[in-house]
Amino acid sequence: MYDVCMSSLVMEDIDMWDTLLSWKEWLWPTLVLSLAVLAALACHFVIVTVLSYFSRRSASKVDDVLLRHLHRPVRWIMVAVAFRLALDPLDLPDGVRNLALMVFGLSFIALIAWLLIRAVYILNDVVTLRFQVDVKDNLRARKIHTQLRVLRQILVIVIVIIASASILMTFPKVRQLGTAILASAGIIGIVVGLAAQKTIGTIIAGLQIAFTQPIRLDDVVIVEGEWGRIEEITLTYVVVRIWDLRRLIVPITYFIESPFQNWTRTSADILGTVFLYVDHTVPIDAVRAELQKTLDASEAWDRKVCVLQVTNTSERTVELRALMSAADASLAWDLRCEVREKLVEFIRRDYPHALPRLRAELEKGVCS
Repeated sequence: MYDVCMSSLVMEDIDMWDTLLSWKEWLWPTLVLSLAVLAALACHFVIVTVLSYFSRRSASKVDDVLLRHLHRPVRWIMVAVAFRLALDPLDLPDGVRNLALMVFGLSFIALIAWLLIRAVYILNDVVTLRFQVDVKDNLRARKIHTQLRVLRQILVIVIVIIASASILMTFPKVRQLGTAILASAGIIGIVVGLAAQKTIGTIIAGLQIAFTQPIRLDDVVIVEGEWGRIEEITLTYVVVRIWDLRRLIVPITYFIESPFQNWTRTSADILGTVFLYVDHTVPIDAVRAELQKTLDASEAWDRKVCVLQVTNTSERTVELRALMSAADASLAWDLRCEVREKLVEFIRRDYPHALPRLRAELEKGVCS
C-alpha cells in the first residue's frame, strides 16, 4: 500500500514538472510577442505626439483631419506588423504558427479596409473644408457636398464587400464554394437581378441624383405639399427637414419619378408676394410709397425688386399685390410677414376709410 501511494505521488510530481516545462516553453514566445506589441504602441504614441505638436503649430486644417482619421487604424496596423515580424524567430509548433498567421492575415485585411474607409472620410472632410455651405453663395458647395455624400457611401460599401470577400476566400472550403458559384454565375445573376430589381433601381436612382442633381443638400423644396430643406441624401432615401422641424422621409426614387418644386435649383434668390384687400378709395400711390419705405428699412430685402400692382377688383374690394425679392426662402418669408404687418398698420392708421367695408343704401318710400 505504501509503495502504491509513493508511486502515485511520484507520478503527480512528474505531471506537474511536465506542466511547468510546458509553461516555460510558452513563456518566451508570449514575452517576445508582448514586447513587440508594446514597442509598436510606444512607437505609434511617439509618432502621433510629434505630428500633433507640428499640427497644432500649423495653420492648415488638413493635417488635423489626417491625424483624426488615421491615427487609430495606423496604430493597430503597426501592432499587427510587429506581431507578424516577431513570429519569425520564434520556434512554435506548426499548428500554432499556422493559426497565428491566419489570424494575422484576417486582421490585416480588416485593418486595411478600415484604413481605406478612413481615407474616404479624409477626402470628404478635405473637400468640405474647401467648399463651405454656410456662406451666402453656396450653390457650388452644395452640389459638391451632394456628390461626395453619395460617392462616399458607395465607396464604403465597395470596400466592405471586397474586404469581406477577401476574408472569406482565405478559407479553402469557402474558396471551393466560390468556384462552384462562379460556375453557375449566369443563372444566379439572373435570379439575384430579379429578386433585387427594386434595390438596384434605388441605387441607380441614387447615382443619378448624385450626378444630375435635381436636388442638393440644403435645397429648399416642396414635397407632398410640405415646405422644407434637404437635410440628408442617402442611396435609398432623402430626409427633408420641414419648417416646423419635422422630418419627411422620402424614397430617393420619388425625386426621379414624381414632380416636385425646387426653389434653389439654380440660385437661392426668390420673389415673395403679399396680397392686400382694401376699399376702392385706397390711395395706391401712398401705399406704394409706404412699401418702398418699409423695404428700404428691412435687412431681409436684397434691393432688387419692389413692385405694387392692382391685380384684381371686385364689387367690394381692390386686390393689391406687393412683390419683393430676398436672398433666400427663409428671408423671403420673414420679409413678407414684415411687409404685411407694416402695410396693414399703415392703412389702418392713416387711411382707415380704405379698409374693406360693406355698403348699403336705404331708399325713401320703401316700407319694412
